[in-house]
Amino acid sequence: MLEISPIAAKEIKRLKLNSSIPGSLLRLKVKSGGCSGYFYDLKLENLTDTHSGNNVNESVASQDLWLEIDTIAIAVDPESWKYIEHLKIDYSEDLMGGGFRFDNPQVKNVCGCGISFTQANPGEKYISIKDPTSSLG
Repeated sequence: MLEISPIAAKEIKRLKLNSSIPGSLLRLKVKSGGCSGYFYDLKLENLTDTHSGNNVNESVASQDLWLEIDTIAIAVDPESWKYIEHLKIDYSEDLMGGGFRFDNPQVKNVCGCGISFTQANPGEKYISIKDPTSSLG
């Protein structure tokens, strides 16, 4: 199951509080790209029209997997879920700044830059990675 560390949850809540998107949720997605094939994408998203209160995109929202972790609403599209089902998200700061770290036992390889990854095939041995450069936004 998807996990978010208390430190990562605190940072997400801070970003939500400071964002210009009232009532935002966290959209977690895996996109194609990078040297190894895939990368994680986190963004704050508002699916409700603040004027009408209506859902902006009913068809997309009805297909999403919706989670709530530590009072954070999270939306994941079905295609991304197979890549993040066992993902652990953490947050840390160092001399280069802060960023979200991803630890995924399903990852087979990671690019030298640490941003993109290759998914392991079922039955293969998994390794864990940390993504030192990913940030929300």
